[in-house]
Amino acid sequence: MNLPNKITLSRICLIPIFAVFLLLDAVPYHYLIACVVFVAAACTDFLDGHIARKRGLVTNLGKFLDPIADKVLVSTALILLLTRPQAWNFLNLGDWLEGACGVCVAIILARELIVSGLRMVAAASGVVLAADKIGKIKTTVQDIAIAALLAGADIYALHATAGQIVNALGLIALALATVLTVWSGISYLVKNKSVLKEKNE
Repeated sequence: MNLPNKITLSRICLIPIFAVFLLLDAVPYHYLIACVVFVAAACTDFLDGHIARKRGLVTNLGKFLDPIADKVLVSTALILLLTRPQAWNFLNLGDWLEGACGVCVAIILARELIVSGLRMVAAASGVVLAADKIGKIKTTVQDIAIAALLAGADIYALHATAGQIVNALGLIALALATVLTVWSGISYLVKNKSVLKEKNE
């Protein structure tokens, strides 16, 4: 197993560690610890791909593991955050915020499922669909949103105003990530619509 694949596997191994710290209220500053673990895992996403391309170490195992690791990490973080509204819903914006965030998460997860399905169809025809620039920007903004929402929880306990600022940045980033998700999803489908066309025998 080459270095990029080992890095990808390390990201997968960090997911349960991240989840435990996010949910373990008995540990002081567990949201900040979860944030650090999440950021470390997210950084490996950029690292493994860079090393694989630079050193010519792209493998089928890497192509399989990398997107799975990314999606499981982000999905886990978003879903668990929805179960802990007390950790990020402290801006006194009302209960509607939880519903709005739930819609954002649903849109983000739906886009990932649609794109994954399109890639599977393309792969069956021997076509490899590369990620576009909008999708990469969306991923970065998404990671920033998750990290800010996590960090804001414990920062708020230390300094209310600072925590609210970080929390607001996280919510704005989540909204922006949702917009980019819709944009990149539509763009991806339009660019690769030929994959869904029926071929005449």
